[in-house]
Amino acid sequence: MSTELRYEVSGSIAEIILERGAVNALSVEFLEAILAAFRRAAADDAVRAVILRSALDQRFSAGLDLDILIGKSGMEVRRFLERLYVGLAEVQHAMGKPTIAAVNGAARGGGMTLAISCDVLLAADTATFGYPEIELGLLPAIHFAHLPRIIGRHRAFELLFSGRSFAAEEAARLGLVSRVVPKPSLLDEARRLAADFAAKPPLAMRLGRAAFMRANDLDYRRSIANAVEDFCNVATTDEAQQGLRAFVGKRAAARK
Repeated sequence: MSTELRYEVSGSIAEIILERGAVNALSVEFLEAILAAFRRAAADDAVRAVILRSALDQRFSAGLDLDILIGKSGMEVRRFLERLYVGLAEVQHAMGKPTIAAVNGAARGGGMTLAISCDVLLAADTATFGYPEIELGLLPAIHFAHLPRIIGRHRAFELLFSGRSFAAEEAARLGLVSRVVPKPSLLDEARRLAADFAAKPPLAMRLGRAAFMRANDLDYRRSIANAVEDFCNVATTDEAQQGLRAFVGKRAAARK
């Protein structure tokens, strides 16, 4: 298991704990470790529920490590996106047990992708959310596929194309998170909910979750393939590369 991630089991609950650097930025290796942890939980019949959380005090995940994108070919970007979009969706689809994201702080971009992949999303009252990709000349492409279904087309467009951040209470009003709880209580509440799920008849939970996933797929997995194409097409443009380098260099990108 990666030193940037901890996997802990207590009773029938597994916890996948993110602790990479200052902001839990998603590198190829870090994402592979996250996917491996989900697969490990899925394969363990003693595990009945899974919590995804961050060990960092004010950060859930800032999204992609920009080194993945700067100066890379379309094929290199595609390999990563296939893990983040396709791989994550597939592992969650086949989990066979409930997954809970406990968002304690800032979730942005790819961090939003991690959180929203889970069955339940609990947010601390200090958590913030956002899709800043457009500011860098990128597209939050995967969120085009599901966000309008969750919060409606017009509200989704506003969030995705303004790039603004928003607080947990707004996320709850939009239906993007299941519930907002005081930050000191977040982990306790996630564990309480996981224990509640874990206490249910396991076969009914497995079959019921599979039925729920099928009923709510809505052609989502085909949409994921489109999202990979859309992101890769934009990420290698001069505009996007200039925006990424400007962000890393803390300077303003020149716009035509």
